Amino acid sequence: MSSQVIKITEELLNPILKEKNLQLADIEYVKEGKNWFLRVYIDKEGGVDIVECGEVSEQLSEKLDETDPITEAYFLEVSSPGVERPLKSKEDFVKNINNNVFIKLYEQIDGEKEFEGILKAFKDDTVTIEYKIKTRKKQVEIPYDKIAKARLAVMF
Repeated sequence: MSSQVIKITEELLNPILKEKNLQLADIEYVKEGKNWFLRVYIDKEGGVDIVECGEVSEQLSEKLDETDPITEAYFLEVSSPGVERPLKSKEDFVKNINNNVFIKLYEQIDGEKEFEGILKAFKDDTVTIEYKIKTRKKQVEIPYDKIAKARLAVMF
């Protein structure tokens, strides 16, 4: 059910985003407590503002009302993916080389399942991360299919 809602939402959303020169960052359809949430994350170079989110929300809401693909009551939220946006595609990794990232793995590499550091490369479906252990810099190569979750990371 959830994947079908996401697919239909994406189909309805793509023409709206194209018209406004925006990009789809992610769609979630999740239940939290008793409530269902349809969350749409949009972006563009330099970020989106609240007006753009509101316009997309209004237009998408109209399209969802017309097609009525969701049987239960839900809340629609349209927002920016934020500074710690998820990296969902190979293109996201390529676009974010030299940025700080946090990656969680399905299985351990070098005895670890989580890495945070600088994304140095994405080549041949392998992600290279440079991270520090105390004062020493190390690099790890991570096969793309071993990544459970990845996002940009704010480093302090």
